[in-house]
Amino acid sequence: MRTSTGARAGQYVALLAYLVFLAFPFLWLISTAFKSPRELGTLHPTWIPRHPTLANFRQAFDEQPLLHAALHSLLAALGAALIAVVIATPMAWVMARRRTLLARAATGWVVVSQAFPFVLVIIPLFLVLKNLRLIDSLAGLVLVYVVWSLPFALWMLVGYVRAVPTELEEAAAVDGAGKLRTLVSVTAPLLAPGIVATALFAFVTAWNEFFFALVLLKTPEKQTLPVVLTHFIGAEGVADLGPLAAAAFLATLPSLVVFALIQRRITGSVLTGAMKS
Repeated sequence: MRTSTGARAGQYVALLAYLVFLAFPFLWLISTAFKSPRELGTLHPTWIPRHPTLANFRQAFDEQPLLHAALHSLLAALGAALIAVVIATPMAWVMARRRTLLARAATGWVVVSQAFPFVLVIIPLFLVLKNLRLIDSLAGLVLVYVVWSLPFALWMLVGYVRAVPTELEEAAAVDGAGKLRTLVSVTAPLLAPGIVATALFAFVTAWNEFFFALVLLKTPEKQTLPVVLTHFIGAEGVADLGPLAAAAFLATLPSLVVFALIQRRITGSVLTGAMKS
C-alpha cells in the first residue's frame, strides 16, 4: 500500500512539474504583454505586473497590420484543414481496409516522411510552385500546408478507420450500398471525432507555421501572422519586447479557443463510440 501511494504521489509530482514546464512560457508571455516599458527594463522582474497597461497592445496594432495578417493566416489554416481532411479521409479508408503490400508500404512512407526537415523540401517545393506560378500567393501557401500536413492526417485517420467495425460496412454492402455510399453514409459519421481532431491538427499546424510562409510570401501585404511578428525585432536583433509579447499573446488565442470549444465534444464522441463498440 505504501509503495502504491508513493508511486502515485510521484506520478502526480511529475505531472505537476510537466504542467509547470509547459505553462511557464505562456504565463510569462501574458505577464510581459501587460508590463510597462519601465517594468520590462528592470533588473528584478516580477510575475505580476505592478502597473498593468494595454499600451503594448495599442502599440502593436499601430506598428504592424496584425488584423490583416491574421486574416491571411486564418484563410490559409482553414483552407489547409478542409482540403487535407477531404483528401485524407478516403485515402485513409483505402489504406486501412486494403491489407496489401502496397498499402503497408504507403503507411510506412507516411510515417517516414514526417522525419523530413523543412530545409530539405523547401527548394523542390519552391521550384514546383514557381513553375505553377504560385510563388507569393496564398493559394500556393495553402497547397504547401496541405502537402505537409497530409501524411500525419492520413496516419491519424487510418487508426480511426481501423477502429470502425468492418461488420457495419459488410452489412451496408449486403443492402446494396456501393463503396462510396458506404464511406459517406456509414463510415464517415463514425469517423467524426477523428475527422475533427485531424482538422484541428491541420489548422493549428498551418496557423503557427512560419518557415514556409517566410520563404514563399515576399509581398508584405500577403504575409501571415507568424511572419509579421518578426517585424517587432529590429535590424540589430533587438526586440520591442512589450508589443511583441502582446502580439504573440493574441496570436495564440485562436488555437486555445479552438481547443476549448471542441475538446469536450471530441472526448465525449470517442467515449461514446468506445462504449457502443
